[in-house]
Amino acid sequence: MKRADAPDQAERGPVQVITRAASILRALEDQPAGLSLGQIAQRVDLARSTVQRIVAALEAEKLLIAASPTGRVRLGPTLLRLASSVQSDFVSLCRPWLVKLSAELSETVDLAAIKRDYLIFLDQVIGSQRLRAVSSVGETFPLYCTANGKAYLAQLGNDAVEELVGRSYPARTPTTLTTYDALLQDLRRIRRTGVAFDREEHTVGVCAAGVVLRDSLGNYLAISVPVPAQRFYDRQTEIAEHLLATKRALEDQLESAAA
Repeated sequence: MKRADAPDQAERGPVQVITRAASILRALEDQPAGLSLGQIAQRVDLARSTVQRIVAALEAEKLLIAASPTGRVRLGPTLLRLASSVQSDFVSLCRPWLVKLSAELSETVDLAAIKRDYLIFLDQVIGSQRLRAVSSVGETFPLYCTANGKAYLAQLGNDAVEELVGRSYPARTPTTLTTYDALLQDLRRIRRTGVAFDREEHTVGVCAAGVVLRDSLGNYLAISVPVPAQRFYDRQTEIAEHLLATKRALEDQLESAAA
């Protein structure tokens, strides 16, 4: 039985305290309304008094903040700043691989993050071709008609796809997939091959291939190669192979960094 009035010997060890603090932070993930100390204690299997001490220390660092006047707490703004820093680091980590991929293909390469039901471009390496496809960093795109968006949707279950994007979609071009069933058929192929294609589905005259991977926090990011349609169809297999090789290399680097 736990003693609520005094910490045990293991708790006094700094490593054990960090482990318990991390458990408390994880317990509050996806809890925008926060949790009470009792709820946290139950989820992490610690005495309420232990949770109270650790929560107080985390609140002092703004890693947790009050979620209600009744003592509930939730994740704090310091975590957002730390997460933002990690994403910036990931962009920096990806940059040499984006440059390498662009040089191999002589095409533009984009890095995008997924924000609920749309993509936002984080970085871009512009290709050396005189006729090239270019978007702006910070620009947003829908998921259902872009290569990087469909690469992400293919990671989800069918029900989650329907919940996120619905069952019918605006036709941006004559080749846009406008129904859930047509999109699902394409996602099945993407799940088999690991590469998604946009064949003039978002913009007439522009195609793309895309892959998706996860950063060290588990967030999805997508790498895509947009290409003018007149060059794309003869090169789509080559582009897909280079994209998959880049994805594997980045995943290996992330795995090594985490080891």
